[in-house]
Amino acid sequence: MEIVAGLPADIEASLFVVVHVPAQATSQLPHILSRAGRLPAIHAQDGEAILPRHIYVAPPDYHLLLGHRSLRIVRGPKENNHRPAIDPLFRSAARAHATRTIGIVLSGMLDDGTAGLLAIKERGGIAIVQDPKDALFPAMPRNALAATRVDYCVPKDQIAGIIVDLTRKSDIEMGDTPMISDDEMNKEIEIEAMNTATIADDGKPGSPSVYGCPDCGGTLWELQDDQWLRFRCRVGHAYSAEGLLESQGEGLESALWSAFRSLQESAALARRIAERARGNKRDLAAEKFELKSRRAEVQARLIRELLVSGQGETGAETD
Repeated sequence: MEIVAGLPADIEASLFVVVHVPAQATSQLPHILSRAGRLPAIHAQDGEAILPRHIYVAPPDYHLLLGHRSLRIVRGPKENNHRPAIDPLFRSAARAHATRTIGIVLSGMLDDGTAGLLAIKERGGIAIVQDPKDALFPAMPRNALAATRVDYCVPKDQIAGIIVDLTRKSDIEMGDTPMISDDEMNKEIEIEAMNTATIADDGKPGSPSVYGCPDCGGTLWELQDDQWLRFRCRVGHAYSAEGLLESQGEGLESALWSAFRSLQESAALARRIAERARGNKRDLAAEKFELKSRRAEVQARLIRELLVSGQGETGAETD
């Protein structure tokens, strides 16, 4: 809201916003941003023409991708555990608009936006990152700063002025810019846009890793952007290294809860069988099932202790 409030009504730019929201959420962000500043803000629609002096917000559960003159809104594979995600927007903007792209990473958890900001810089665009000391959640700005040679790292109250100054420069004025050819980027954007069903073996980005995709179980391919490590599976789910660790932690916790439930059920069933055996004077059978019940209870107690202590979580620590 503070950034939008500082932008003039005649700015020669279009703005595109991604905020991580739950898939079933009702987003009021366009209404909020329209009231905060002088520019109209709307939820982006698929195939819509890009107009200057407008703010386009990614709707819940849809990635926002940029073409040369129009928008794509797609329910493509999640990236960094999110849809919408920031990296697909940044990557598509870099491909379509090159040096006329300004990528901005604000407060947030983990590292969505870092890989996309790298793509913007590699194609001559500008990178702005909110000063982590000024951010409510500094992890996203810190990760972007660690991986990218940013042009500006400033508090949020200075970002609007920088945008205005940059858009007045002739080298990023609105106009025609040729598409940039980059095979690896094109493969990723095509699968994010659901223009291809899967990544073919002979067209895979990166090299196969030893890790499985937490979303679909498929093999993850390892990609390297400078020193920034990330992963993508055959159907397009994508993770940074930290995001993958976070997802693995969530998967492990889910598996532990499932094991805890199964052991509790096994203990209860074995105990019931033992009680019936005792009632029928089958003492040997009763002892056998009582032993099984006690073992299951001990195992369930150990898993419960892991869950309560948090030792079952292997996800990345966040600020």
